[in-house]
Amino acid sequence: MDDLWFGAFLTPEAAARERLMRHVTLAEQLGLDLVGIQDHPYQPAFLDTWTLLSAVAERTERIRLVPDVINLPLRPPAVLARAAASLDILSGGRVELGLGAGAFWDGVASMGGPRLAPGEAVDALAEAITVLRELWTPGDPVTFRGTHYRLEGAQPGPFPPHRIGIWVGALKHRMLELTGYMADGWLPSSAYSPPEAVARQAKVIDAAAARIGRDPAEIRKVYNISGSFSPLPGDGFLDGPPSLWAEQLTELVLTVGMSGFVLAPGLDAERDLRVFAEEVAPAVRRAVAAERGTTVPGGPERPAVRVTDLDEGGRPHAPKHDPAELSPAQRQAGQHLVDVHDGYRQELRQVRDAVDQVAAGALDGSALRSLINQLTMRQNYWTLGTFCATFCRLVTVHHTIEDEAMFPALLQRDGELAPVIKKLEQEHEVIAELLTRLDEACVDLIRDPAHLDRVRAQVDRLSETLSSHFAYEEEELVEPIGRLDIQI
Repeated sequence: MDDLWFGAFLTPEAAARERLMRHVTLAEQLGLDLVGIQDHPYQPAFLDTWTLLSAVAERTERIRLVPDVINLPLRPPAVLARAAASLDILSGGRVELGLGAGAFWDGVASMGGPRLAPGEAVDALAEAITVLRELWTPGDPVTFRGTHYRLEGAQPGPFPPHRIGIWVGALKHRMLELTGYMADGWLPSSAYSPPEAVARQAKVIDAAAARIGRDPAEIRKVYNISGSFSPLPGDGFLDGPPSLWAEQLTELVLTVGMSGFVLAPGLDAERDLRVFAEEVAPAVRRAVAAERGTTVPGGPERPAVRVTDLDEGGRPHAPKHDPAELSPAQRQAGQHLVDVHDGYRQELRQVRDAVDQVAAGALDGSALRSLINQLTMRQNYWTLGTFCATFCRLVTVHHTIEDEAMFPALLQRDGELAPVIKKLEQEHEVIAELLTRLDEACVDLIRDPAHLDRVRAQVDRLSETLSSHFAYEEEELVEPIGRLDIQI
């Protein structure tokens, strides 16, 4: 397949539903092609996948919706056929169906599902694919008598407006062969199938397809991936700058036949999705087009999602040195800046989640009917206010240390960093103003819960600004910190 798809693999945490929907909206705005949601019905901390995908369909207009992958033992295929077709109709033809034979059998059994042996699970999946396609095809009532699933004169329909692709999450040999024989796509994950394994597995699929006269290129191969964006290239898969990611993903397209990549974002999820959509995906598409002698498919220009409080376009860049010349100790010294920032990223994520949770409580009318619940809410507002205020003070201390110690040490040893340092100091002033506003909003919240919306707006604004600032600082200073032996 010549067209390349890029997407976001999002965790359906019930307690972080507001964050989840923010990421869905961002993925749509960034022009990503699909959103994948894992399906673990036995996991009580997760939202139900089909219910969530319906909400995602309502929130979005363009992006494809993929259960990644459906836990078949807990989703009877006849009912699944109706559900997938219904969502495809309601979403305007945006559903693709990731299908898994089952895993975590203790969890499946705890929900009343069958505990299948590996061979049985593969046979059940083959039967399920037949059931799905029969019920999506107009015609007479369907009778099907399999070992695991049966239809006794079931009426086909409703009918999806486009051919829903069945993408199998296959790992071992029989499942891989089944994918080549019957499926429209393959959904491996780098956590279980690293690049060296995925190349071998793809050959099994292609050989199986060829044996029955199928063109292996017709099978869409979509890779669930995770990694770390960092200024210094690491030793592992997808560990380094966007250019390294683009090189490694391009290699998988050209040598393995991958036609899609779905990113599970990390701690700074919004930044990861932006970099993936705005830097990695276009670079892969250009490189693949150049190698194949084709043109990059056209589409509407999408403005980059940018932070308004920082002049990102005016950021200077210092001359680059080869990071390969750094010793392990120097690399570790530079990485320490990223580790410090990751601590603040984690704290800020907790602040945003706390705001969402308090807001959810404030909107629960029944929770406000008794004096006890009102007192509980007041305690929540107080906790949130002090949490935000503490975070503000911690970031202020961090920036003070940089301004008074780290920046002067860097300038003393490398004068070419001066424009970058000056810009970072200016950004510290912008962030300091945002921190002051958030601190004031938190103090007001403790006094009056009506100020919650103001806190939410300030937290969102600060989060976007800090994410951008941390990324710029890491890009420019991680290598010099190591090379110049600067202690943080």
